[in-house]
Amino acid sequence: MDLTLSAVLMFVIALIVSAVIIYIVTKLFGETEDIKTAFIAALVGTVLYTIVYYFLGQGLIAAFIAGIGWLLALKQLYEIGWLKALIIAVVIWIITSIVGMILPVL
Repeated sequence: MDLTLSAVLMFVIALIVSAVIIYIVTKLFGETEDIKTAFIAALVGTVLYTIVYYFLGQGLIAAFIAGIGWLLALKQLYEIGWLKALIIAVVIWIITSIVGMILPVL
């Protein structure tokens, strides 16, 4: 398989899996938004991390800045407070890490 096609396919699969995880976790926390909102949250998170890592490189500072950006996105998309966004993000991170061990594309 072509390297570019493979990378795009892995990106799409990871985006879908991430959106499903975000959707399930936010439902567990009582949010009523649909899967489209979860997909947007996954896409925004991916774009934010990509941009920040591109400019700052990998490291704690880049992860912190991108993480704050993603928290802001969750807060705005789901109309929730900072604390709830943080708790949801931590649960999403834990579940995504577990799923990532099973599906190495994440």
